[in-house]
Amino acid sequence: MLKFYHAPWSRSSAVFWLIEELGVDYEMELVDIRGEGGAPEEYRAVQPNKKVPAIEHEGKVVTERAAIAIYLGDAFPRTGLAPAIGDPDRAAYLSMLVYHDAVFDPAICGHVHGLSYVSNDYPFGLYDDLVANLEHRLSEKPYAAGDRFTIADVILGSGMNYTMNVLKGLPQKPAFEDYVARVTDRPAYKRSAEKDAALAAKVPAFQAMFASRD
Repeated sequence: MLKFYHAPWSRSSAVFWLIEELGVDYEMELVDIRGEGGAPEEYRAVQPNKKVPAIEHEGKVVTERAAIAIYLGDAFPRTGLAPAIGDPDRAAYLSMLVYHDAVFDPAICGHVHGLSYVSNDYPFGLYDDLVANLEHRLSEKPYAAGDRFTIADVILGSGMNYTMNVLKGLPQKPAFEDYVARVTDRPAYKRSAEKDAALAAKVPAFQAMFASRD
C-alpha cells in the first residue's frame, strides 16, 4: 500500500494529482503544516524539514517532490506517464521534473519576495531566464517533455497554474495560459482539485481565512 503524507493546497497537491493520474490504491495521512509551529515534531521522522509531500511504499520513505514523481512513475509504469529508460523522451522528462523544483520554484519565490541578485549568486539562476526558457519550450512543444503528456506535466502544470493564476508570480503569456489550460483539462486533475478543496475546508487556518473574508 502507498502512504501519502499530504497538506491540502500546498506543494503536495501536485503529488495528489499524480496519484489520481496513476489510479493506484493509497492511504493519505494529513499533515497540518499551517498550525502553530508548523507540522508536528514527530513528522520529522518522515521528512526532516517537516515539509510535504512524502510517501512510504514497500517499507521505504521517499521525500522531495521530484524524487517522488520519478519514483512513482517508475514504480507504476502501466499508465505510460513516465518514459522508460531508453525512451527518447526520458531525458527531457527527467530534466523538466528536476528543473521545476531546482529552478522554477526557487526562482519564482525569489521574484515574488523581491530578491535582487545576479545569476551566479544562486544555483537556480535568474527569473527572466526561467520565463524565457519556459516560453520557448512551451511554444515549440505542447508538453514539458515533448509531444505527449507525462508526469513532468503534472509537476510543472501544477506549479505554473498556481504561480500564474493565484500567486501572480508568473506572467500570463499565451503559451503559458494555453499550456495550463491543456494539462488541467484532465479528469485526474479535476478529481484531485475537488478533493483537495474539500480537505482544505477542514483546515483551521483556511477556515479562519475564509471567515475573515465574510
